[in-house]
Amino acid sequence: MAKGHRSQIKRERNENQRDTRPSAKLSYARCSAQKAGFVLDAIKGKDVETAIAILTYNPRYASGIILKLLQSAVANAENNNGLSRENLYIEECFANQGPTMKRIRPRAQGRAYRILKRMSHITIILNEKQ
Repeated sequence: MAKGHRSQIKRERNENQRDTRPSAKLSYARCSAQKAGFVLDAIKGKDVETAIAILTYNPRYASGIILKLLQSAVANAENNNGLSRENLYIEECFANQGPTMKRIRPRAQGRAYRILKRMSHITIILNEKQ
């Protein structure tokens, strides 16, 4: 049986399994996961400079949000992990569905239609080219 307090044992076990790749996550982005996914699919697997160029000229609303998130992930890689910007590429990027705000729209004859304002959690994980 392992020695030490339960929290110590968990901490040591988690340190061995921790993901050390540089990343950035945006929670509660006011954009649906499906619409963000279209933009993320365009940059998946690309190097950082190409991805920034794609996002800059993409007309979709989500591309502005994802551009800021990508720049944050690059800054994390440079400052926290000491990686070079030229060697970075986007290894993983995905958007998970967040909570949905429900709003009411008045309609004819006293009816009310529901409007769903969707949110998403967007994650970008970078890695260094070998």
